[in-house]
Amino acid sequence: MNKNIKYTSLLAIILLCVMSLESCKQDWLTPKPLSIYSPENTYVDIAGFKAGLAGCALNLRAEFYGDGSPIITELIFSEISVEGTDDKTGPAQNMDLQIKPDANLNSADFNRIGWYWIQEYKGIRMANTIISRLPTATAISDADKNILMGQAYFYRAFDYYRLTNQFGDVPCPTKEITTAKVDFTTVKRAVILTRMKQDLETAVKYVPWVTDKGDVNRGACYHLLTKINLALGLFDDAIASSSAVINAGTFKLMTARFGVNASDATKNITWDLHRPENKAAAANTEGLFLVTDRLGTPSAWTDGTPGMRIMRQTAPGVSIGTTILTPMGKTGMVATAQPVNDMMNIYGRGIGRCRNTSYHYWEIWDDTKDFRHDSTSGNWMYPQKMVYNNPALKGVDTAFGMRLRLYGPTGTLLCEDTLRRWYPWPHYKVYVPDTENVPMQGGHSDWYVFRLAETYLLRAEAYVWKGDQASAMADLNAVRTRAGCSPYTNAGAITIASILDERARELYWEEPRKTELTRIAYIFASTGKAYNGKTYTLANFSTSNFMIDRILEKNIFYKTNFVTVHADQFRISQYHVLWPIPQDAILANPDGHINQNIGYSGSATNVPASDKIVE
Repeated sequence: MNKNIKYTSLLAIILLCVMSLESCKQDWLTPKPLSIYSPENTYVDIAGFKAGLAGCALNLRAEFYGDGSPIITELIFSEISVEGTDDKTGPAQNMDLQIKPDANLNSADFNRIGWYWIQEYKGIRMANTIISRLPTATAISDADKNILMGQAYFYRAFDYYRLTNQFGDVPCPTKEITTAKVDFTTVKRAVILTRMKQDLETAVKYVPWVTDKGDVNRGACYHLLTKINLALGLFDDAIASSSAVINAGTFKLMTARFGVNASDATKNITWDLHRPENKAAAANTEGLFLVTDRLGTPSAWTDGTPGMRIMRQTAPGVSIGTTILTPMGKTGMVATAQPVNDMMNIYGRGIGRCRNTSYHYWEIWDDTKDFRHDSTSGNWMYPQKMVYNNPALKGVDTAFGMRLRLYGPTGTLLCEDTLRRWYPWPHYKVYVPDTENVPMQGGHSDWYVFRLAETYLLRAEAYVWKGDQASAMADLNAVRTRAGCSPYTNAGAITIASILDERARELYWEEPRKTELTRIAYIFASTGKAYNGKTYTLANFSTSNFMIDRILEKNIFYKTNFVTVHADQFRISQYHVLWPIPQDAILANPDGHINQNIGYSGSATNVPASDKIVE
């Protein structure tokens, strides 16, 4: 076989993950006996198709887990967080320099943009195989086929919703691909989303309201349909689809104490809602869709990385090096677990990789009674509530066991690096006990993908776009009052910014923040509605858009071009509203044309995106 043909074929496989990992070997075209796990043998009965859907769920789960988990990349392209690693060059801080089509786009030390491209197309490939093979499965009743098809539609729509709000116009395969394909074309975002809307409108007819925890249910389908309706600017449809979930009665906001710590009077409903043991509990009526992860279950990562590692990613690196000093100038913190003052096994050994911003930990909190920002109960944590734990201090420094201080008695800064080592964080969200790492990094936990609280906030957003601020305020208040806040009373003050602030309070490490900001940016551009007196257009989307304007308004690091101790600068530009299409994907498609997003090298050769999906 000609080597060039083999090379481009292999790259095409990597491009959209259209073949299994075994297909990537040099002899992938050599005929072989069918494996007992091949689609021909697996997709013949309900058990086989459910196994395929479980694979889709595992593929989706990986976003939230592991070291340098992909959700961090979503958060740092927003006003909520930045990449806090500052002892090396490479992490995504100066987006102008580091976010390029041919850069390293899939590394915990850089970013996970490329991971999303690969993993979401892998999920699409898996769902397409189920969708293509289900009609010919003669051993399955039509009723069961409808349920399985609806669940597969959900997974495919989920990935296309994410892709079109991460990368914009993208290729759109909708059938199982069984041979090498190198002629993909870019399809318009709205065309793809319209197709996904049609699929989900079918799914909600057949997928049951109640399924096993971790399986797709009708509420999840309606919730995703709401997001797609909003993305298409169909606000009445979004109100209808979100109301279908809220009014069904199957799912309800949790307002009363429940679960493993319900008898602990020092805690509250916010704490209960986010305990690992409570997420999939039968008593929990709020979770619409979650991914499951328990000690002993297979890792979502091919490298075997166990658990979430969420405490390692999000907590400040107070024990990194010698930069947290006592007032006497001695090293105050150590990274190891201690028999007394054991900070690392309470709050985890953080490295400050996902560093939240003042917008997230201070500016959005407008009610001191809010459980979600309460430090008395321990929901929110501050470095100054931790204590010096270095055993070498005992007998030589009175600071041992005392609370950390940022400044000495003469005003000297005791923390060399406040970017990575000193900031508050939502302990209630990220506290996942860890039995595999000492000190703890964040162990195994089920995780919410969709919750009813977000459904209320999506409907509130739709009402705002419609100009019905009173109805939007009522939905906001449903979420806020559950958290102990006083309700809003001035409907005229409710805006899209109000919705985004509430989402930031409620959905940290759950919502894909960049995806949602880009979706909203498209709405501003397509409707001509103003934000802070400024209007936008689709024609100039990559040079002027709501998403980047909001980041520059709210994220102090990008707003000021903050420079790290490693002399790296925080910068973000308008074209980062869309991520670059990985260059390997474009090069691996010689018989078609995949467009590059405006602002990145290669976009000069773009052609008009297709207005139809080629089956």
